[in-house]
Amino acid sequence: MLVYGDQDRLEPAEEIRTEVRARLRRAAGCSGLERHAALVGAFIRAAELAQAEADALFAREGRDRRSDGQDGAARLLCALGGAIDRSWTSGFQAGFDPGAAIRALVGPRDDAPVRTRRAEGYAFYALYPEAVIAAAHHCGLGADTRLIGIRSIGLGLAALVAAALAAAPPVSLRPVGHPFRRTIAAAPELARDLVAAAGEAPFGIADEGPGLSGSSFAAVAAWLEEEGVAPSRIHFFPSHDSPPGPAADAAIRARWRAAPRHPAQFSTILRADVAGGGLAGWIAGLVGPLDAPLEDISGGGWRRHGPHRDAPFDPRLERRKFLVRSAGGVWLARFAGLGASGEAALERALALHRAGFVPEPAGLVHGFLVERWVAGAPLTGGTADRQRLVEHLGRYLGFRARALPASSEGAAPAALAAMARHNVETALGRDVAAALDRRLGPLDESARGAACVDTDNRMHRWEWLVTAGGTILKTDAVDHAHGHDLIGCQPVEWDVAGAIVEHELTATERDRLVAIVAEEAGGCSPALVAALLPAYLAFQLGLWTMAAEAGAEEGAAARAAAVARYENGLRALVAEAV
Repeated sequence: MLVYGDQDRLEPAEEIRTEVRARLRRAAGCSGLERHAALVGAFIRAAELAQAEADALFAREGRDRRSDGQDGAARLLCALGGAIDRSWTSGFQAGFDPGAAIRALVGPRDDAPVRTRRAEGYAFYALYPEAVIAAAHHCGLGADTRLIGIRSIGLGLAALVAAALAAAPPVSLRPVGHPFRRTIAAAPELARDLVAAAGEAPFGIADEGPGLSGSSFAAVAAWLEEEGVAPSRIHFFPSHDSPPGPAADAAIRARWRAAPRHPAQFSTILRADVAGGGLAGWIAGLVGPLDAPLEDISGGGWRRHGPHRDAPFDPRLERRKFLVRSAGGVWLARFAGLGASGEAALERALALHRAGFVPEPAGLVHGFLVERWVAGAPLTGGTADRQRLVEHLGRYLGFRARALPASSEGAAPAALAAMARHNVETALGRDVAAALDRRLGPLDESARGAACVDTDNRMHRWEWLVTAGGTILKTDAVDHAHGHDLIGCQPVEWDVAGAIVEHELTATERDRLVAIVAEEAGGCSPALVAALLPAYLAFQLGLWTMAAEAGAEEGAAARAAAVARYENGLRALVAEAV
């Protein structure tokens, strides 16, 4: 099934440098957690620029090699990593002079864009630099360790390890080839400089993961062994302590079991004895003293406290969530991303709350968006409520289209159509896929000229609540267009299609919804909505099929029911097309 996708961005390098300088100056002008978070945000953006420039060199030459630019970027990342380490270990007391780092941010004054990739662990999966630093401090390795970062995120992770060990700056490699059978394409002099000069020193390989196959870690380790490095000298610095996924072969699993591993642990930021009292202390600084410990409601745990106890969930894609109880009320703390990702999520939450559509956000604390917990009723009801529901959906989507322009590019119409054909053929066979081509055919033409917006991408019924006073609120509304799937920002018609499916709107209700959105947003194409319906259904079918196949026992029946519902929806479209 086609579900996941990387959303690359084309950005002028000098604009990124300017942003990093601004973040560094902000860090120098504040204190405590605010200064620390600004430092981390600067580090993340600098690491994204470093990987983009390394990838550009790889694209030109077809292999990895060292360059003055890459070496300078690695030194800067180590300097920033050291500042983060000192801030963290001093309880946010260590000051920061940005002068040297700002002077290091030099490069060609060229408006040509570089292709950046968002560091997914920092944006989605609550991977904290502080946890990487803690793992490095406890790994038992010394300053002679040679570090290798696997691009994209691994270059920055390796720099954090190097900073903690006072080791030399890392080099980075981009494993290539089949996703489950990666290999390394490196210039001979890179191996000579890295391996021959190391003597008997240990090597550390840093990356997010392991993923489905663990093949990126394995590829770098195999390359080192081919260059004469003994397996016992090769250490892994992964972002979690789980083994490789189901696509890993026996050799990769054996290598993983044998390798010394030093995983980052999310529990690092939960400890009360770390800087600022850890996550609970940071949140208390925002909402007041807590009445109880944080309650982890990740992985579907939120269903215990809400009206949607039977809603399907996919624990692999859920963000970290905690229920927070304080004298000022009950709050939800949800990981929204470190640095720019979290800041943008807060801005969207504030805009949507001011318009009356989402719960009140209290603020952002180093990656966690804190908003008021609403103990509402499920969005159900009889015929008498339908008109009000459609009116509210229309106003909500119209506001998003009007007030939240797209900040990145999502999947193009051709990519959506290809995803739909593949998923439908995989699940329902070639005949059904061929029949749906009649609905998908006009997609590219219908989308021509349609502006993308910051779509919700999560219109499911269980994402809505009705308060005791009768107000309809949307939950989890700020970042699904910026997730780890292939959809991304789309025309508002994508959310209209989602609302039609998820709320089972009648033909009359569909027409009314399109009319309201058109009035609120200045346009909404019925033809594009119709063309996107099969794509929406096919994406949801793929999403929940993969969730069902993951094998988690809790919620299995709900996931199976979701798969059946989207299959039935696609078959109904086929029947309409005949």
